[in-house]
Amino acid sequence: MKKIIYPVLFVSSLLIIACGGDKKETTGTKTYSAEEIKAESAKVNAFFDRVFDAGVDRDPMQQSIMGIKKDYGKWTDMSDEHAQKELEIVKIDLDSLHTLINKDALDEQTKISYRLFEEQSNQSIDNFKWRFHSYPITQMGGMHVDIPTFLINVHLVTTKSDAEAYISRLQGINGLFDQLLVNLKTCEAKNVIPPKFVFPFVLNDCKSMISGQPFDKSKDINPLLADITAKVNALKDVNDAAKKDMIAKATDALLTSVKPAYEKLIAYWMELEKKATTDDGAWKLPDGDAFYDAALKMTTTTNMTADEIHELGLKEVARIHGEMKEIMKKVHFKNDNLQDFFEFMRTDKQFYYPNTAEGKEAYRVKAVKIIDDMKKELDKLFLTKPKADIVVKAVEAFREKSAGGAFYEEPALDGSRPGRYYINLYNMADQATYQMEALAYHEGIPGHHMQIAIAQELKGIPKFRMHGGNTAYVEGWGLYSEKLPKEIGFYQDPYSDFGRLAMELFRAARLVVDTGIHRKHWTREQALAYFKENTPNPEGDNKKEIERYIVWPSQATGYKIGMNKIMELRENAKKKLGDKFDLREYHDVVLTSGPVPMNILEEMVNTWVEKKLAGK
Repeated sequence: MKKIIYPVLFVSSLLIIACGGDKKETTGTKTYSAEEIKAESAKVNAFFDRVFDAGVDRDPMQQSIMGIKKDYGKWTDMSDEHAQKELEIVKIDLDSLHTLINKDALDEQTKISYRLFEEQSNQSIDNFKWRFHSYPITQMGGMHVDIPTFLINVHLVTTKSDAEAYISRLQGINGLFDQLLVNLKTCEAKNVIPPKFVFPFVLNDCKSMISGQPFDKSKDINPLLADITAKVNALKDVNDAAKKDMIAKATDALLTSVKPAYEKLIAYWMELEKKATTDDGAWKLPDGDAFYDAALKMTTTTNMTADEIHELGLKEVARIHGEMKEIMKKVHFKNDNLQDFFEFMRTDKQFYYPNTAEGKEAYRVKAVKIIDDMKKELDKLFLTKPKADIVVKAVEAFREKSAGGAFYEEPALDGSRPGRYYINLYNMADQATYQMEALAYHEGIPGHHMQIAIAQELKGIPKFRMHGGNTAYVEGWGLYSEKLPKEIGFYQDPYSDFGRLAMELFRAARLVVDTGIHRKHWTREQALAYFKENTPNPEGDNKKEIERYIVWPSQATGYKIGMNKIMELRENAKKKLGDKFDLREYHDVVLTSGPVPMNILEEMVNTWVEKKLAGK
């Protein structure tokens, strides 16, 4: 899973820009010269970048994520008033695009940018009415954990002013949480209240964020105090007295801003829990079916209905079960009962590290080796490779009880922060070793890190295409990347290959369960029973996943639908090109075009195939 998403663009073989002063291109009813096409394309690309830069300029947290320190001591405005102003800006920018730019006079690559900008703007406008249908905080995340995580992992401190900005952000948390409370109350008024199971997770996370020194007299140090103290003490050009003063100010901010912020949230959350129900699906929300349809369209970038997605999931589950039975034969399992094999994989101790500090570190070290081994083989699969590095980290203790099993966070644009593959090691019984390979490939290399870091490093394309994304493309690539290493000799251990299939099976089962919960009114118990019968995943893992789908309608459907499309386009290209097919070139088409919708990706691949066949 990609935690924070960003895109890319397509630069080489699809770029159709006529060269030479007298070459002309006919578009519609008018013929444009190469100079006219180049000028209009440059004009709209400059417009795209102005719009993007203006958006970043209004978003202090996005600035920090990108390594920009302009508003380093501020938080992004989370109020609905700000959201409505942003919507008006989107409308104005879209109108400007239509008024100022001649779409017919653009080169082919810039026409794609035009379409993407237009489509994203229309989606923002059309889906604005659903902005309060998402739960502001859940067990998956929200401001209560995202803010401390942001400070610890994103807010770097290399100068005294950076430390002062950190303190300023601590001082601003109380006001930021006031905006969160307003948004929560707006959702409550619309009867958009998280299901009852969410509440204990959030309460636990909130209480952990105001525990330890300076909030109590325990021996433990609060993560934020520990973080700012370590960062300040590491400054080389600040004397001890100044360091002591900054740490004192940070401590005061924790007590006068952070503590009351969490206390107010906890008090409200405990009252809201009294109104929560055990109903889980999006159908329970106002106009819930229409909301879920819109969510599916956004996630999959297709027009597939919930019923079509459900049926696809059932078919894929059956297919993967067949492949798993072949693995059972390879390892000479005692019988041919898939359920018995699932139970063996869930419970046999050979597949799990001990739930100790040593066991957790051993898992992390092995994950590093898997990624390092894959790095050595990238030339066999890719022409374009990222410059940014990647590190493997355990999810921090303050959020590991509620965080997902694994996720990726992108590197800073300026190289100051590498990409991060986070693995949740809270309960080692939920991290089977036979899935280690596939998980590392998905979150790291050749998965999210390749896709996102390459996107950030592309040149000569609009910035909005380097910093955006859709689930079908991003997670589809991640799932595709789990299978890809098998083609160059990885997954030599049949149990590890079973782990790959188990993860693909999980994504196929998601199609069934997500649509089951949100369209067919399945209960959590029905969803759990389906997973237990059809997948080998541990019960705790299944429970956490289902709870994720409940609070994040449709998101889980993008993985398998995106992967299937990437595989389908690849196989079609291979059939048409025969000996001319180059897998590395295909990956360049996919990865150097950014997270585009599936229909546009298909057009790009078809254009590449046509050019190859024409000898261009």
